[in-house]
Amino acid sequence: MTNELKIAVAQINPVVGDIAGNANQVRAARGEAAAEGADLVVFGELALCGYPPEDLVLKGAFQDAIAATMRDLAAETADGGPGLLVGAPWRDQGLLYNAVLLLDGGEIVAVRYKHDLPNYGVFDEKRVFAPGPLPGPVSFRGIRLGVPICEDIWTPDVCECLVETGAELLLVPNGSPFEEGKFDVRLNHAVARVVETGLPLVYVNQVGGQDELVFDGGSFVVNGDHSLAMQLPTFERGLIVTAWRRVDDDWVCAQGPRTAPHEGLGAIYRAMTLGLRDYVNKNRFPGVVLGLSGGIDSALSAAVAVDALGPDRVWCVMLPSKYSSEHSLADAMECAELLQCRLDEVTIEPAVAAFDTMLDGLFEGREPDTTEENIQSRARGIALMAISNKFGHMVLTTGNKSEMSVGYATIYGDMCGGFSVLKDVYKITAFELARWRNQQTFDDALGPAGRVIPENTIVKPPSAELRPDQKDEDSLPPYEALDDILRCLVEEDMAFDAILDRGHEAEVVRRIEHLLYLAEYKRRQAPPGVKITARNFGRDRRYPITNGFRNARD
Repeated sequence: MTNELKIAVAQINPVVGDIAGNANQVRAARGEAAAEGADLVVFGELALCGYPPEDLVLKGAFQDAIAATMRDLAAETADGGPGLLVGAPWRDQGLLYNAVLLLDGGEIVAVRYKHDLPNYGVFDEKRVFAPGPLPGPVSFRGIRLGVPICEDIWTPDVCECLVETGAELLLVPNGSPFEEGKFDVRLNHAVARVVETGLPLVYVNQVGGQDELVFDGGSFVVNGDHSLAMQLPTFERGLIVTAWRRVDDDWVCAQGPRTAPHEGLGAIYRAMTLGLRDYVNKNRFPGVVLGLSGGIDSALSAAVAVDALGPDRVWCVMLPSKYSSEHSLADAMECAELLQCRLDEVTIEPAVAAFDTMLDGLFEGREPDTTEENIQSRARGIALMAISNKFGHMVLTTGNKSEMSVGYATIYGDMCGGFSVLKDVYKITAFELARWRNQQTFDDALGPAGRVIPENTIVKPPSAELRPDQKDEDSLPPYEALDDILRCLVEEDMAFDAILDRGHEAEVVRRIEHLLYLAEYKRRQAPPGVKITARNFGRDRRYPITNGFRNARD
């Protein structure tokens, strides 16, 4: 009977579709684990193909490449080193499953399929995978291992089946993306399964950005007595070898490092940084270019970009019009100086004048309105896209969730670009993040420590500066009220009367709801951005553009 076991928890950052590169990450982790005497290395969900692969997994050539690479990895375990528990899409009798494969002794020893396929929020696994049967444990070097996959531990059924069929230990590969407060939710589900089964549980999550999703790692071990034995850092790659021994009939993990997860504003900032870094690097952009206006959104976006990529890969451009204030230009210059990144100035006045001349005949007799304001914004977009086309830098969009919710953004103007770090960040949170960043930094931040956003940028009233003396609150309620109403409507789907009970005026709530629905067509054409909240625009919240329903009726 085996009485001791060393299990390596490998928190890696796979790239969706890069099968060869992901396999090399598996090999590297195995080599590191072997040097520390590990018996088994456990990876996150679908580690070989990256998660979520979406419709990519439906390609026959992709499935063939996965199968061939998995056979190669299995053959490499004939060297007597650690076994591997690797997730991958797997074909079986004409069906495709979200699977985990046990590789040992040169062979594919066992395959288990995910039973509970999530089909809500950002997940739509039933679109591409067949649900597997309730699984039994797999045998590994004299131990019976239960291998529920991610969602399989969010309800009791799979773990109950595993303990009833003789599992001694639960190993859980995960692809669980970040959102505010998510870590505690995961830990609570894991502890619930431990309480129900009496079995210890190893939770292995991946790390890294994939389009709008950011995976924050934070892998951990919970012993059978419900105590936390080990926890890897959030937002970082990592590998740790956990030492197990049999005590009577139970397996117990020795105490190891327990790194507290990032929380609050620090977690949000880390998610934005990692999401942007991986989006730019995995898509092989040389850097980013963004318009730096002197306002809070562009300053915070620039700070995140510098921390993610380094000052030399961030190109800021001031794009003044006749309405741009001197203090805004001064704030933009100070911000670029603090961030130590490149700053250029391209005035948009010649472009705006050209459009005025072009449209003068058609617009004769009509007063200037938002049309002329939007021309300014679109002239800026054209200039930034021209720089992107010429030099290859991706345009970083700087709009926040408050503005995108109510359409306070110009389609084909300030909405143009390849990625947005503030897409799921409300305006008030943007101010809080700016203050946080001026006081904090973190180990893998590539930007300078200390203050990077000018104080005047934080304290002055927000303005688009598209007409004389313009302020955001000329068109919108104060952001404290706006953001609270939007959270009620977007994240909570709250009833009209319940929103009024929070102290908001009925007419204001009606107007904001109307603007929220009206702007849906704009959001469909917005770039992707980091998911932060429980319900972001895009993968989470999918509303029809043509929509006659209003909750807040007269």
